[in-house]
This record gives sequence, C-alpha cells and structure tokens, in this order.
Amino acid sequence: MKLTAYCGALFLLGCLSVQAQVQDEQINQSLSLRDQWIHLTRDLMFEPEWAAEGHQFHYKLSVEGGFQFFRDSLQKAKPELAFDHQRISRALNQATGQSFSALQLPFDRFSYSENDQSIEFYYDSKNWSCQLDGTLCKAMERQGQPKAFGVVRDLRIEAYNPLRSSPDGAYTAQIVAHNLVIKHKDGRIQYQSKDGSAVDFYDAQSIQWAPDSSALLVMKVKPGTARMVTRVLSSPLDQLEPKTLTQLYPKPGDAVDIDQPVLVQLDAGKAQRIDNQLFSQPYTLDQVQWQADSQSFTFRYTERGHQLVRVIEVDAKTAQPKALLTERSHSFIDQWGAFYQTLSGPEKGFVWLSERDGWAHLYRYDNKGQLINQITQGNWRVRDVLHLDEKTQQLWFAASGMEPEQDPYFIHYYRINFDGTGLTALTTANATHQVSFSADRQYYIDLYSRVDLPNVAELRRSSDGQLIRTLAKADISRLTQAGFKAPEVFVAKGRDGKTDIWGLIVKPQQFKPEQKYPVIENIYAGPHDSFVPKSFWPFGFHSGGDKVIGMQALADLGFVVVQIDGMGTKNRSKAFHDVAWKNLADSGFPDRILWHKAAAKQFPWYNMAAGVGIYGASAGGQSTVAALLFHPEVYTTGVAYAGCYDNRMDKISWNEQWMGYPVGPHYAASSVTEHAELLQGNLLLINGEQDSNVDPASTMQLVNALIKADKDFDLLLVPGGEHAVGRSVGPIRYVQRRQFDFFQRHLKQQSSDRNKSQL
Repeated sequence: MKLTAYCGALFLLGCLSVQAQVQDEQINQSLSLRDQWIHLTRDLMFEPEWAAEGHQFHYKLSVEGGFQFFRDSLQKAKPELAFDHQRISRALNQATGQSFSALQLPFDRFSYSENDQSIEFYYDSKNWSCQLDGTLCKAMERQGQPKAFGVVRDLRIEAYNPLRSSPDGAYTAQIVAHNLVIKHKDGRIQYQSKDGSAVDFYDAQSIQWAPDSSALLVMKVKPGTARMVTRVLSSPLDQLEPKTLTQLYPKPGDAVDIDQPVLVQLDAGKAQRIDNQLFSQPYTLDQVQWQADSQSFTFRYTERGHQLVRVIEVDAKTAQPKALLTERSHSFIDQWGAFYQTLSGPEKGFVWLSERDGWAHLYRYDNKGQLINQITQGNWRVRDVLHLDEKTQQLWFAASGMEPEQDPYFIHYYRINFDGTGLTALTTANATHQVSFSADRQYYIDLYSRVDLPNVAELRRSSDGQLIRTLAKADISRLTQAGFKAPEVFVAKGRDGKTDIWGLIVKPQQFKPEQKYPVIENIYAGPHDSFVPKSFWPFGFHSGGDKVIGMQALADLGFVVVQIDGMGTKNRSKAFHDVAWKNLADSGFPDRILWHKAAAKQFPWYNMAAGVGIYGASAGGQSTVAALLFHPEVYTTGVAYAGCYDNRMDKISWNEQWMGYPVGPHYAASSVTEHAELLQGNLLLINGEQDSNVDPASTMQLVNALIKADKDFDLLLVPGGEHAVGRSVGPIRYVQRRQFDFFQRHLKQQSSDRNKSQL
C-alpha cells in the first residue's frame, strides 16, 4: 500500500491512523518471518557425527514440518531414524515442563551412551540424558567445584573429592581438612601434609598420579578475590516478594587463584613445592599432565596480562622446573585460539601454535624445547587442529585464507606431515567447510555451504579425497518461492588502503533499485572471533551477531541491513587482530565507515543521508553506544543489548585478554559510560535483569551517566531476563518489536524529513 506524502489538515488524524496500522502490519509480518520460513528447506544437514568406533554416523536433517535425526553407515548407505522422536519428545516435555514436538527437538547434535540405550545432548545450559525407550530424561548434575571464568574457585561448592587410587592400586589419595592424605591400600598412612588451611589449601580436583605410581602431583591454592555480584529478581514465579541472587564474578584487576604445584615422591615420603620463579605471576596454570614414562610432568603457564606464555617441565626426581618454551608478544597472546599438545612417542616433544610470524601457525619442538621445524607457514592462518597421528607423523587441521581466489574466512581442511611436507587439501569447493572424521580417520564427511549455497554433505575417503557418495543436498526451492534471497557479499578497502574488509548486505524482499533505503548496521566486534555469516543456515536467533533472518526481518521494514568484520576481529593476520589491543572502543569503525562510504558510492539506493543506524548485543552493545558517541557524523540511531559498557565492570577472562593487565587509563578511555556526555543520536538500551554474562549494573551505570549528562534515551529492562534476552531467549517477539519500532520512528523518520527538506 502506497501512502501519499501529504495529508490535508482535515484528514491528518485519519492519515496518521492508517499509517500506524500499515506500520504495525509490516512489523508483525517481520516478527513472524522466521516462523514462516524456517521449515521451508528439505534435506538440509546439520552436525554430522561419527560413532566412537566403526563407520556409523548420525546427523540432523530438515524434513517436512521440522527436523529429524538419522543414522547411517558406510556399509549400509540406507539412513534410518536415529531414535524414536515421539518418545524423546514426551520424556523431555515431562522433564522440562516445556512443549517440544517430535519434529522440533531443542538440540542440533547428540551422542549415544549406555551401549546405545540413551542419548546425551546439551540444552538450556545443561547436559541432558534421555533413555531411548522414553522412560526417563534428566539433566545431568555437574560434579565438582567450578571456577568462575576459569580463574577463581567457587568455595561455596564442595570440591569433587573421592578416594583417588594410584594406577597400580597400591595407594589412595584424598583431601581431608584442606590437607593431602595418601594411604596404603591396607589403610596405613604413607604421607600426610600439615600445612593446608582454608586460605592455602590442597585442591582435591587437581590430584594426578604418575603413570607408574611413583609420585603424585597436587596444586596448593591461595584463593583469589571472591567478588560477588548480587542481582535482584524482581518478579519470581513462586512468590510475590523479590529475591536476591549472588554470583561469583571476578572482574579485571581482581586477584585470581594462585596455584602452586606440589610434588609428592612416594618412596621418599616427602613433598616438594616447585620453585615458581618461572611462573611467578600466573593468570592460569593449565594442561597439567604427566609424561608417559613418569620422568616429568608439564603444564602451560599464562602470565597475567596475556603477553607471556611458557611450557614448563618439572623433573619428577629433582622437582626442578625448566622452561621448554617461552612465547612473548608486544600485544596479546590469544589464549582463546591457542593449541598445545605434548607428543608421547619416543621423541616426545610437543606441537605449539604461535602467531610469531604474523599468522597463526604450528611449530614442532623436541623434548628439550628446541624448535625442530615450523609445520605450517604462509599468509593464512590455522583455525583448528583435529588430530595428531604420531605413528604416521601426520597432522589434520582446519585453516582459512590459503585459497587466494576465495573469501579469506572460508574454512578448509588439510593434512600435513610433522616435518611440514606433504600438504594435502581435503576440501576444495568454493565454500566454508565443516569436516568430521571417522574414528579411524579413513573416511570423512564434508559439509559445506555459503550464504548463497545451501548445505551439501559428501562422504569421502581420507587417503585420496575420493567421493563415495553425496549424503544430502539441501533443497531451498520453497524457501526461495516464499521470497528468500541470499545476502550480497560486499568488499571494500580498510583504513590502511590495502586490506580487504568483508561484509554482507541484506535488502528488503520488495527491493526496488530506484528507491533509496536507510542503512542499519548489525555490529559485533568482539576480538575473540569473526562474525559475518559464511555458511548458509540463515535462521539462528540473534545472539552475539544477528543471523540473516533477523537482518531480513528488519530490512523488510524498508531498510538495507549490513554486517561487517572490521579490523580488531579475529581470523585474519595478527596485525589485523592487534587493532583491538587495549582499545576496544575502536571496534573497527575506521574500516566500517569506509566500507559504508564505498557501498554508498557504488549503489545509488544505499542512503546514508539520515546517518547509519546500528544495533548489537554484549560487546556489540558496547560498540553500538561507542558508534553514537565517537562517530555521530555517521551513526545516528542505535539499539544496544546487554552491553559491557565499561570493561572494568565485565568478566575478567574476556576483558583482560584484550585490554591487558594491570587495569589502567586505557580501560576508562574505551568506556562509553565515561563519555556519556558525547551522546547526540537516538539510543535504546535493552537489558535483562538477571544477566549472568555481563553485570547488569554496567547498563545502569551508563543510565546514570546519561541522566547526569542530561541526555535523552530509551530504556527497556526485562524482569528475569538473561544475557540473551529478546534475542534467543525470553520475550523475543516483544523485544524485537520494540527494536523494529525504534528504527522506524527515528531512522526512517529522519530519512523522510531530510528528503522533504530537499524538495
């Protein structure tokens, strides 16, 4: 329906009423788009997974009315249902109180257990087990004492502390009243510590016996800061009055647990604290493991600040430590993408991932810490290591950027010899790939797609890549008939004038090239990954980075919606990534703005006249507000979800990795709360009251700063809402309606007003 640009005074109220009705109808259509389209694909495969042994595999597949799981094998080549979906649905509904149909089970992957009599899967932040006869589904309890963000033990919860038997069965070890007690199997005490206390205790969960039972390793722990974030649950379901909830939540600068390795030698009956000179300022000590010959144990030491990492070896006879490897960086060492694996063969040694040459690559070291050779090299990066085979001296890995004519973010899979020779590509199609190998690695399933190429799944032979058969090829004909069009890939140069910046453009279904469309950017600039979709599936919920369906729903309201990976995000070179170091406020905006301008220059319909709208969540929420504060000449309207608006208020693990330690003035420089007085545009803040990922007080501190600065803004707080509220959980339809309405009222109105002023 087309509305005239002018309404006479007598008909003004009627015209406004009709316009409001049309807008409401358009918003309702957009809000329903995911539900209308999600079941229009057929034979679209997800998450193939091989059995623990043999050549059977199973996967999720789109079918009429939803999705089903199928089981297949190399020999049979005849898929059958992986389990009785009706039985699992009924049992899960009874266990959760939810309502899931047999064709809409709430998980994408599972594994068989209990001799194929049960399945296990992850749902609602819990691990679940369901018996295949449908008699029982239950959430599986997590044993042990958790570590908040990996660095501070939650001492409110008892550690998992069973009797731990030595490999030869001659001894048991256990923690009693903060002390280590080792007994003979006949009950006699072999060793007992006396120096443990509540503030310097032996950790039951860290006990590791040497393979030959000659010694035991345990960590003695000085607890870090027990910072508790207290949240008010204003509207509990079981009572009228509010409740308070507390969460152990260490923040940047807080003291972390200090783990001190202690070696107990059984023959001598004594314990030795390992000299910590080489690991005196720990953020974490992890990957603690004995060598197979029991002559030593190793661990990885990450120094506070993430600029130094060591592999430490401790001699089991002398208790003397030495550094097998020391890695330093002028910026950060990315522990979110690290890889380290010891080798157990006669040569021992280890394989290590480093970005020392400017790209993420693999290096092989001997047992003395001497570099044998660089395994992979080139202007591309290793993304993941799937397997190391010491017998064949081969390594299987995933990488991106090796194929010069393809999108540098596309993931491909390769095999290479330990000495760096014999590099063999296992995937070739111009797409991003997900490969899963059989247990013996003789066969693999290659699942590949692009945003404009629906999923194809092929079964191949590992030795030569020979295609055995196509398992599934998605049919999206009904989806395209309904109006789906793939996003358009667009590339422009970044701030250095050389580097390609990649993004996507989503247009309205009823796109008309002669019209001009206001632009909205969906932003997520977290340095821990890249976020522009590369695979096909467009229907995921908005979480972190919005999926294509959410962008399409917004575009259908009369916008062009884009997503961009600017500098500071991951999966390119080290220099590309380093832009984020101690400067999260950058968010790649110099690259993003140039990208927008390049698009506007190329496409007449790309209308930045009213400024660019922007929305994002978590780190994307922080970036959304930063756009309005620091780049108001470009960004004019923003919707920010659950933002970490000041990195000092957010969790320690994510923020110290990218902002460093100690906490200094650069933290305040990146804080949007500290610069709230710069706000010029239109801002809607959305937050869940029970956000356990980002302290919700971060949002309220920004609110306080905006009020003090006399700035107008909109605020939507959702009682009981978690971090992903309105995106993948909670009142999604309501929250999305508020976002859509906000952009219509502000960005489209600005565009309309400016167009009128030019008449």
